[in-house]
Amino acid sequence: MVAMAKLLLVLAVAILTISMVESKIKETNNAEEQYQLERINGQGGQKNGPGSLQSSQCPGQCSRRCSQTQYKKPCLFFCQKCCRACLCVPSGYYGNKGECPCYNNWKTKRGGPKCP
Repeated sequence: MVAMAKLLLVLAVAILTISMVESKIKETNNAEEQYQLERINGQGGQKNGPGSLQSSQCPGQCSRRCSQTQYKKPCLFFCQKCCRACLCVPSGYYGNKGECPCYNNWKTKRGGPKCP
């Protein structure tokens, strides 16, 4: 009887974990699809340069930009800070900072990149 209860508990935890992972994957895919649609439709002015976004678009673009890092919280914090100042987020998950000079040139006190 106790073994059966443990088995059911492990099964319930496994199902919950799988559903959480699945919803996170869907969220990431939706953000990437939205980004691609905005680029195709030319929304936001320029393709991806300075001022190509509105500040309301920053959270979605930063979710896309930071979706593959293991350091999500700091990535999202600094990405949104940079996006609000520069009104652009480079394409892709890493690199491509040349598309957004403000984002690329903003440095920390130590001279390292401020924007992810």
